[in-house]
Amino acid sequence: MTYSVKEAFLTVQGEGAQAGRPAVFLRFAGCNLWNGLERDRASAVCNFCDTDFVGMDGPGGGRFASAVDLARHVHDFWPGGGRPLVVCTGGEPLLQLDAPLIDALHEAGFEIAVETNGTIQAPDGLDWVTVSPKGHAPVVQTSGDELKLVYPQPELDPKSFEQWDFRRFSLQPMDGPAQVENAQAAFQYCLEHPQWTLSLQTHKWIGVP
Repeated sequence: MTYSVKEAFLTVQGEGAQAGRPAVFLRFAGCNLWNGLERDRASAVCNFCDTDFVGMDGPGGGRFASAVDLARHVHDFWPGGGRPLVVCTGGEPLLQLDAPLIDALHEAGFEIAVETNGTIQAPDGLDWVTVSPKGHAPVVQTSGDELKLVYPQPELDPKSFEQWDFRRFSLQPMDGPAQVENAQAAFQYCLEHPQWTLSLQTHKWIGVP
């Protein structure tokens, strides 16, 4: 299998339970809930995406002929030391992330985290699974390490997820023109429903990738 990567870069995880941890971000091209074209955003299942995942033209992006080639590419970004972490994201990373790539990344010394919309069953061997449901898309991955819900979404009530099998439940304010109001609403919801924790996109607040 070949792998289509929009971009890859070294950064610090900006959101969720592992915020603050250095990581290589591996952003795969493509998604199953929106084609990434602005003309089709309004009719997409996920119409509030704030990420460019179209093509392979980003920094560190490209097409990789094998899992070993891509794992070597990821390894080249790591400066050495610490606990190497790769965050597989998108788009929807589980359209491409497979057993050979998981094995190759582990062989290269990385813990593997994935951020998925949950519509595809996660393969075995992942070290951290974050599921972020979107709109009315059916979720098949109902267990993992973190359930991260972009809030508010008119179609989704946080209460409907509280019995799912996750170690952590996070509310992340929806980005956009109403970002401050959304953050205040998420803050208040977490106070009233303490099963939930507040996840802020700190990388955007400090202006880094």
